[in-house]
Amino acid sequence: MIGKKLRDILVCPRCRGKFDPEENEDGLTCSACGLLYEIRDQIPILLISEARKLDRNELREAEPSPPR
Repeated sequence: MIGKKLRDILVCPRCRGKFDPEENEDGLTCSACGLLYEIRDQIPILLISEARKLDRNELREAEPSPPR
């Protein structure tokens, strides 16, 4: 897990979009283009060549639940 302050200043290197506010277990997900960047040893790997495009089902699962 990375700190909130760091997550707030990071942007997707591909599209400059913000990352989802909630970090999922696989890494950081760009809310604009849907790329997933892995976190290894608390270090985000922000290389486009290492990122993985999430499919629609994975994107839905990564979205935070709406408040009740």
